Order: sequence, then structure tokens, then C-alpha cells
Amino acid sequence: MNLTDQLGALESSLDELILAAASIPASPDSSTASVSSASSVGDAAVEPAVEERPPVAYEKPTLNVSRPEKNLIAMTINGVTVPLSPEGVSELIEELSNARASMDVEQPSGLPNGWKFVATKNPVMATQRYANGDRLLVLRHTGHGWVPFSFSPDTIIEMYALLTKR
Repeated sequence: MNLTDQLGALESSLDELILAAASIPASPDSSTASVSSASSVGDAAVEPAVEERPPVAYEKPTLNVSRPEKNLIAMTINGVTVPLSPEGVSELIEELSNARASMDVEQPSGLPNGWKFVATKNPVMATQRYANGDRLLVLRHTGHGWVPFSFSPDTIIEMYALLTKR
């Protein structure tokens, strides 16, 4: 399978995951209604008739993540399974990271007890300088991919002091 085919399969897999998530009811109180058209003979106007359906019993969505192969993750939401390649996992991490960064509830300010992580020793780095003196530092984490950080000159001095402290 060439790269174009893999990207197409990834897009298809993510579309299936999005469709599966979209088919989950938003809340236990949600109900569905269907609209049908009805018209009377000789009457040009069409009036929609709303037919109420009984509320569907709400089931909490279930998510199952498995790893059937070394380079494949399978995500199952309410019985719909989507396989993700390493590229698909990276894209999902990036999308989730961007969404999480825009949420109102911030990450904890301190490290939580029992937090599990994978540290990358001596990561590949890239830097960029801005006209206002800020610096961009991008580190490549083995699990998260490229992670960018922007630092003001004062923070750079603090970081230097922390890293050289004995």
C-alpha cells in the first residue's frame, strides 16, 4: 500500500470514527422527531406534520482501545471499530491536543500523583527567534510528536537557572 492509499484509508477510518461518535445521543433527555409532508387536494400549501417518537433509552457510549498489532491501534465506540495506523494515531493526538488546549478547564498546575508518562531522552529540537525576543522551542516526543513551546526572555533565564542548578 503506497502513501496515498494509506492516507486515504486513514481519512476513511477517521471519518468512520467521527460518524460513530456523531450517532451517539447527546443526552439522556434527547428525543427524535421526524417530519413528513402532507397536503390536501386543491390546496397548494404543504404543511409539515411532526410525528413524535418515544424517547430512546440513553446508553452511555463505550470506548474500547486495543492494540491488535504492534503498529495498529483499534478504537471501538459503541461497536464501531476504526483501525488507526501510527500516522492515524499521530493525527488523532494532534487533533485532541488542539481541542484540549482550547478548553476552559486547564490542565492541573502540578504533576498528579500516580501520573504515568513516557519520557524522551535527548529529544530532537528546533528553535526559532521572534522579533520581540521570545523563543520558540519545539521538541520531538516519541509519543506526542512535535510539541511546541514559546518562551519569553525572562522564562528562558529561569529555565536556564533551573537546568544548571546544582
